[in-house]
Amino acid sequence: MVPHPREELFSVLVVDDHPLLREAISARLAQMGAGTVHEAATVAEARLRASATGPCDLAILDLGLPDGSGIELVTELRSHGWPRVVVLASSDDPYAVRAAFQAGAQAYLLKSASPVAVTDGVRRVLEGGVYADPGVAPILATGTRVPGTDNTPRELSSREVQVLQLVADGQSNKEIGEELNLSALTVKSHLSRIGRKLGTGDRAQMVALAMRAGVIR
Repeated sequence: MVPHPREELFSVLVVDDHPLLREAISARLAQMGAGTVHEAATVAEARLRASATGPCDLAILDLGLPDGSGIELVTELRSHGWPRVVVLASSDDPYAVRAAFQAGAQAYLLKSASPVAVTDGVRRVLEGGVYADPGVAPILATGTRVPGTDNTPRELSSREVQVLQLVADGQSNKEIGEELNLSALTVKSHLSRIGRKLGTGDRAQMVALAMRAGVIR
């Protein structure tokens, strides 16, 4: 193992509910030059650790935590000044991959990857870059393209994806507007644009097309 080239030690928070995996990740990070490694097994424990330590140089976390959403934890850490977040997950679900990067993660690594690949991804992030496991890179390359009713891929904006996700969650235009701080009329305009792009004005069909493309869950 080649140590990380930076001279100063870095601090890390590792969040995963599997003790053996946490231990293995922590040991690898220590080999890379981590001076302090904090561990947590749940979202609640991660919040306590994060509050006690303040922002570390790096957080590595799983998305499938037993008591909450790993995506929400990514958003929280980034909003509280954590500069680098790496997701280490077992799922290559397209929604999870896109959601992690949209929440502010700089890397998405798969637990099935080799230790060398995980180390390379973490090192890339420590040096200021971003990294996607080769297994999920094609998902990101497709962006937010959804095949319309004519099977022609249409690009949706991030706001349009947000609106569609809330439609899928069963929210009305008024509720979506309150959630996104938009007027109901603006929400209606977004849905009209989505409908034109996808070739259908039916809310259920728009949602079905986006789900099939993996853009929303």
